[in-house]
Amino acid sequence: MATKRGDGDPAVTGGHRPNASGLRRDVELLEAIADAESATGDGLGVLRLAQRVGRDKSQVSRALATLADAGIISRDEDTLTYRLGWRLYAMAARTSEAHLVRAATPHLRRLVGMVNETAHLCVRRGGGAVTLISEAPRHAFRGLGWEGIGVPLHLTSAGRVLVSEWDPETLHGWFSAQELAATPGGEGVYGYESLADEVDRIRRNGFAMVDEEFEAGLVGVSAPVRDFSGRIVAAVNISAPKARLGARLEGAGALTRQVALELSAELG
Repeated sequence: MATKRGDGDPAVTGGHRPNASGLRRDVELLEAIADAESATGDGLGVLRLAQRVGRDKSQVSRALATLADAGIISRDEDTLTYRLGWRLYAMAARTSEAHLVRAATPHLRRLVGMVNETAHLCVRRGGGAVTLISEAPRHAFRGLGWEGIGVPLHLTSAGRVLVSEWDPETLHGWFSAQELAATPGGEGVYGYESLADEVDRIRRNGFAMVDEEFEAGLVGVSAPVRDFSGRIVAAVNISAPKARLGARLEGAGALTRQVALELSAELG
């Protein structure tokens, strides 16, 4: 007799899934480690976690050791308490970026239609702004793509937007005087004070503009994308030759701000 698609598959039929109970117990542990009691303190120890999930201390200890070995949680050797680990945060970051790209794509395409220039979605990684995705006009020549390429934060409109919610102390501590000493061309951000002034302008206007500061002959505008908590998680950017976009740069900035606000609203 022919087997129908899904026959015998526990995920489809609702039957018993091998190791499902173990996975469910691990998830309960992770939820206990992630909750407010752990987050506001120094993590939770084995005994407290066993109490929280209603399981034997030795079982919880073995499960925690396995999760710690995988980097899913981390153990403080001084307090013997557990917190969420680097690998879990890394997976969450990748998942968040994937969701961000899916949500942003139609908004970028609409912006391209309004400005008739290539639009980018950028995020901060370390000291650079990295492009996650680009959308170009249909007629545009597709040259070197910017996806995955990091550029200095202080020289680009996207980078400046991504640090525009930082307080003055954080901003000053992040950028060294040597890092800000030179820009490729034109008037630009040369030090902390001028960068701080630029951040103030971004907060007032809702977008940033650069004029040949990253590359001679290139101009750009960017606006912040915020998540459900109001935190800046990305920047929508338009970059183009000055001969094409320079005269309408401020108008492109207003359109970019509008699209970024709509994307932020979609993110909650």
